[in-house]
Amino acid sequence: MILTAESIKQIKESAARYPHRKSAILPAITIAYRQVGHLNDDIYREISKIINIPQSEIAEAATFYTLFPKQPVGKYLIQVCHNISCALMGADSLVEYLEHKLAIKKGETTKDNLFTLISVECLGSCATAPMMQINQDFHENLTPAKVDKILADLKAKG
Repeated sequence: MILTAESIKQIKESAARYPHRKSAILPAITIAYRQVGHLNDDIYREISKIINIPQSEIAEAATFYTLFPKQPVGKYLIQVCHNISCALMGADSLVEYLEHKLAIKKGETTKDNLFTLISVECLGSCATAPMMQINQDFHENLTPAKVDKILADLKAKG
């Protein structure tokens, strides 16, 4: 078993709130993701048994959303929006800057397991492009100076 007793309890409680079991899929994968930090077939299998939904349906939902990594990631998952508004406002340059600053390429994790860098479709903040999400926090209207400050603050936290 990968999921803790507490996560299993939360998934069951969440599922009990919905008249249709399929409605519990997203809350269940969110709970699992918050515990483990990524999702995979073993986790889908566990969720499937807990909420009695086919594993394939759990996997379908989980793989649709970029916010659920499918492999281990660093402590800070940096997701840079590359959709049209962010692209027009410099998302490619932002990714290149982060790759240089962190000495990694998109899809990689720093050697200290602190940062993972990916690019994703729209993060829903088009008016404040370019932007990125780090874990649950949005960072908007980014410049190299803002990125430097954000990274320095995160490194200080460890």
